[in-house]
Amino acid sequence: MRQLEETGKRQTAADGADDGGLSDLLARNRAWADAKTLIDPGFFKRLVGQQRPRYFWIGCSDSRVPATEIVDLDPGEMFVHRNVANLTTPSDPNFAAALEFAVDVLKVEHIIVVGHYGCGGIQAAMAPDRDDAIGLWLAPVRVLHQTVCCTPDTNADRLCEHNIRAQVKALAANPLVVRAWAQHASLTLHGWVYAIGDGLLQPVCSPVSRDPDEAVLVVGAS
Repeated sequence: MRQLEETGKRQTAADGADDGGLSDLLARNRAWADAKTLIDPGFFKRLVGQQRPRYFWIGCSDSRVPATEIVDLDPGEMFVHRNVANLTTPSDPNFAAALEFAVDVLKVEHIIVVGHYGCGGIQAAMAPDRDDAIGLWLAPVRVLHQTVCCTPDTNADRLCEHNIRAQVKALAANPLVVRAWAQHASLTLHGWVYAIGDGLLQPVCSPVSRDPDEAVLVVGAS
């Protein structure tokens, strides 16, 4: 019997090697699900119901920046959209659909644009232009670099911060957000940066909201 068990273990390991480690991911998934259920037996049953997150996170696709993990939230507590260099380009149908769902359906209260230091997208936008999908996508960041912060002392981290502020500004002018504010929605925009080196988040601009009794933007303290 023991010999059969050892053979089975070796076969499982061999299968894992053959499929590039995907079987290991499935095993980790099962272990995670079992651990969640052990702590909270009703966890997944609650998730089946409608999601009601208060936050919409717009982050970078970088694998080192796991949105819910770095703010210690469970699945269902934050709606997430990610793309290279955390852009809020209104002409991108993927982003536009996510924003519309977050604002009009989920009624989120906070939209958080989160960039990160050491961003490959930011670094690529500072390099010579390229005629491919990456070059086309990063065109707004390249323009920002050339027109706003192209100085001898500008580095990738400073451009990252400028880009976050630019995306928050673009969100404040987005018709979906403007309409929500006009309808007195409780909605605030934020710009944060994540430092991979220490795992900490910090604001790079003041929160932006609209006072429902006024026709001007109200900028809160950072």
